[in-house]
Amino acid sequence: MAKIVVIGGTGHIGSRVVSKLLEHGHDAVAASRKTGVDTMTGDGLAQALAGADVVVDTTQAPSYAPDVVLDFFTTSTRNQLAAEKDAGVKHHVALTVVGTNRPQDISYFHGKAAQEKLIRESGVPYTLVHATQSFEFAPAIVFTSTHDDIISVADALIQPIAVEDMATAVGRAAAAEAVNGSIEVAGPETFLLEDFVRRNLAASGDQRPVVSNSESTYFGARIEERTLLPLEGAQTSTTTLIEWLATNTTP
Repeated sequence: MAKIVVIGGTGHIGSRVVSKLLEHGHDAVAASRKTGVDTMTGDGLAQALAGADVVVDTTQAPSYAPDVVLDFFTTSTRNQLAAEKDAGVKHHVALTVVGTNRPQDISYFHGKAAQEKLIRESGVPYTLVHATQSFEFAPAIVFTSTHDDIISVADALIQPIAVEDMATAVGRAAAAEAVNGSIEVAGPETFLLEDFVRRNLAASGDQRPVVSNSESTYFGARIEERTLLPLEGAQTSTTTLIEWLATNTTP
């Protein structure tokens, strides 16, 4: 049985990946700073990856500051790949985001693109799982888009996915052979970003006004209408926004 080590495996997404792999009979182990593994310094990596066949990276940068994002994803990824080569790991799976491979000016996406480049050039067999933004990401969009109690979002489309479904896709990639390329996963529905935000707010009784226009930005960056959408042929999950809101929102 293959040993699968999930880096960031005690976090919001990684813990779900570990649980799903274990439920399906895989030998999955969580590795994170909570378990003594620090990918930024490399501490604990060699011990965590001993005997590992597959490594899954679900780590997240500690902030959205451009320099922090770039430093985190490049340093963390270099350390992981170096340790994987020493351990003889056969498959590196990285959770990334839809849109990194198209023109845009989102600093977080630039950090993820740098991460992906390191993985592609590492020589370690790999699978990149590009996911759309999650339903759970709505509060962050609201926070960064609020000005004087008005929420102003970019005039763009979004095809959000439930984190549970995202974790399922990552787990499936980890249990399969490396594709040495990318797969894209997305939710089943496409919304105007304005509508997505408004529905999330309404579900919790928040009546703040939501507007969109061509001047509004997405995390400080101008985006096109389809920047956040997957390409044709992406895998789509089944959980709808209404279904997710019914079990994840407290009025």
